[in-house]
Amino acid sequence: MLFTFVGTHLLNHAWGLASLEALDLGRDIFVAVWRSWPGIVVLYGALLTHVVLVLWTLFQRRTLRLAPWEAVQILLGLALPFLLVEHVLGTRGLNLFFAVEDNYIYEILVLWMFAPEKGIFQTIVIAVVWAHGCIGLHFWLKLKAWYPAMAPYLFAFALLLPVCAAMGFVAAGREIKLLAQDPFWLEDAYMTTNFPMDDAVLFVAEGKHTFWIAMGALLALVLLARYVRWAVERRRGVARLSYPDGRSVEIHPGTSVLEASREAGIPHASVCGGRGRCSTCRIRVGAGRERLAPPDAAEIKVLKRVGAPEHVRLACQLKPTDDLEVTPLLPANATPKDAWRRPDYLQGSEKEVAILFADIRAFTKFAENKLPYDVVFVLNRYFRSMGEAVLEAGGDLDKFIGDGVMALFGADTSPEEGCRRALAAARNMGAGLEQLNRALASDLSEPLRIGIGIHLGAVIVGEMGFAQATSFTAIGDAVNIASRLETATKDYGCQLIVSDELATRAGVALDAHPAHELSVRGRSQPIRIRAIERALDLPEVPIRLSRRARRRSQEATATATR
Repeated sequence: MLFTFVGTHLLNHAWGLASLEALDLGRDIFVAVWRSWPGIVVLYGALLTHVVLVLWTLFQRRTLRLAPWEAVQILLGLALPFLLVEHVLGTRGLNLFFAVEDNYIYEILVLWMFAPEKGIFQTIVIAVVWAHGCIGLHFWLKLKAWYPAMAPYLFAFALLLPVCAAMGFVAAGREIKLLAQDPFWLEDAYMTTNFPMDDAVLFVAEGKHTFWIAMGALLALVLLARYVRWAVERRRGVARLSYPDGRSVEIHPGTSVLEASREAGIPHASVCGGRGRCSTCRIRVGAGRERLAPPDAAEIKVLKRVGAPEHVRLACQLKPTDDLEVTPLLPANATPKDAWRRPDYLQGSEKEVAILFADIRAFTKFAENKLPYDVVFVLNRYFRSMGEAVLEAGGDLDKFIGDGVMALFGADTSPEEGCRRALAAARNMGAGLEQLNRALASDLSEPLRIGIGIHLGAVIVGEMGFAQATSFTAIGDAVNIASRLETATKDYGCQLIVSDELATRAGVALDAHPAHELSVRGRSQPIRIRAIERALDLPEVPIRLSRRARRRSQEATATATR
């Protein structure tokens, strides 16, 4: 409500770019809305609520160590009542108690002609008010999935509106300054606005002084209440929080885990600033969790929204009273994207997936006769071709290892569909390699050759790694077997080896291709495989792409076209 009030006020100022008459017409509409009884109740109710919430939040915080944006937001919020009170008393206050017609003629005469320093100050204050509101809205809306796409347009609006308002005020000021050169017009303006005399000026000055004392007293009272609470809580003992790196923090009951981390200087993610909205501060609780109070309805709602597993809590809402082991689950530089719900398979689960490995044959020999630039150029073309083949088939690119590729299929669908997608990707790779060899014929002394191995098995999948090196990957025996099948293509002189188990689950008959028994280190029984001379010899396999896979396939196709 307060942001809407300020926004419409600035919009009214901007009408001054048209004419003084447009400015007055805009004010008539503005006053009709905000000085009606519903408007008064909403506006002053919102203002009072806002001030009370700021003071209450200040009291509730156990630490005043804040993120820079939070500190700026709170300081601006506390400063604005002190900065705005004189303007409010000089307009609405004088209108209410001294019948001053606080229209734009009155305001511009005061702020433009008689006290221009106050006009400059008031312009700065309005800009600060607008910035305060925009910061608050930004840190609320940035958790919405649609916001990143709309942010540039909203930023343009947030920048242009106060600029247009200032320009409108300047345009009106110049026009009134010209009109005021006529003493008869100026005298009429004094009469029609009931221009304030000394008693009204004294009213504003005394009111401002009284308000400053009252607000200062309220702030002092809040700080005193914080001290009293701290002294009482000290007598109730302490709890110890233990972190994974061996550090521990002693806290008083009533202190949240997030506040404890901040007070101890331990980096801890919190996109929303500890308001229980974003979930990025979430932690895994260990020893001592049996003594925790259960989460309230608001915390449960946020945890369910992101699909948090058992023993995960929000650090900003959890206030331990006994010793507890905690492990932050997100890096301290987490972004709003980390607050959105992610597919369950990214968070860690055991699934049956198809794993594909591909590697260039005799690449070392190729690289030693080429300039580094040429090697990088050929590799990038190769990775692009193989990557597009995987994405078009609905797979997940795991990683590029040297001159090799690892991809997963079926993490977001059934194992059978994953097998079919893996075979489709292998066929795509074979076609892509032939096209690449034709395109690079002048750069290659001989065509590139690859080996591909595909196997199906149960693995643990999820996003693993640290910081920028985090990626979706899989670990397990099936990964090692798929890698062994790719290596075995050298022994069998073929381009592709597929385990019989994968072909059976995919529902694809490979009887036309030679069958072999392959021994794998660590397994007592050999694996039955099919050696396929060319991946293009595979039959075309129908696949069903999910919306996510279809979108990535379309993006890969668009990239290839460009």
